[in-house]
Amino acid sequence: MKQKILICGGNGFIGRNLINHFSQNKNYEVRATWHKNTSVTEENIPNVKWIRADLTLKDDVQKAVKDVDIILQYAAVTTGVKDVINKPYIHVTDNAIMNSLLLREAFEQKVKHFIFPSCTVMYQSGDIPVKESDFDESEELYSKYYGGGNTKVYIEKMCKFYSTLGETKFTVLRQSNIYGPYDKFSLEVGHVFAATIVKVAQANGSIDVWGTGKEERDLLYVSDLVNSVQSVIENQTSKFELVNVGCGKSISVSDLVKKIVDVSGKKISINYDKDKPSVDTKLAVNIDKIKRMFNWSPDITLETGIKNTLKWYRENKV
Repeated sequence: MKQKILICGGNGFIGRNLINHFSQNKNYEVRATWHKNTSVTEENIPNVKWIRADLTLKDDVQKAVKDVDIILQYAAVTTGVKDVINKPYIHVTDNAIMNSLLLREAFEQKVKHFIFPSCTVMYQSGDIPVKESDFDESEELYSKYYGGGNTKVYIEKMCKFYSTLGETKFTVLRQSNIYGPYDKFSLEVGHVFAATIVKVAQANGSIDVWGTGKEERDLLYVSDLVNSVQSVIENQTSKFELVNVGCGKSISVSDLVKKIVDVSGKKISINYDKDKPSVDTKLAVNIDKIKRMFNWSPDITLETGIKNTLKWYRENKV
């Protein structure tokens, strides 16, 4: 019998990639939520039952969760560094509400498995890849991540809480920076990788990079993330697990931009605008636990990921 899988935020970056993967797997019946993007229909994305839902509303959550076996909770309010700096509160309220309602409904409807994508902003900046156990709640989160980071920590704890009450398994994936097809390719709300793809694709001679370029990020291609979700579904036996998911090493924004320019084949000079907002931290995640527990490791190199993403952007966005 097919498992009924609900992908919340199916019209988003990671949601679309999850749909492309699971809708082609005969073992799953795929449902997906959408809210505001009216271009999403069953006709242009086959083998998916679409449910229009505002996941901050109890009735809509109940409707979406009804009779499903697995929930992939990839609905969220997400933006780029500009909002992280200037409007950090927008990552708090709606995300806390929708996840609180979804967790309760998963428990009450006895969903088999709930997978929640957390992040890595609760970790301290440093030179060594951080393990899951390195998170110390007594240490203050980086000031620009305080609201969004603590919201993620709260939801992580609620996953663990509900795992002690009922039949549902819960998985928290502390994801690093994900990139690839369907990302938010926007200079206003895109993260550093997607924004740089846009700048390079549109460049005529030079591009401006926000900040000094010294910040370092752990970058994971989206298909590797999707495969990690598949591995978790197939292999988790415990009621609750929290694991890092990433490449396992960091790259500076400066080096990343140079790589994207090189792969593009364009002759572009790079300027750094130190007056623009940036988050000057260095972070990579240790992925030993997910390798050991779920037999997963990343397959896509950064160079291949850049080539794939540039190709997809040129074919779909230009």
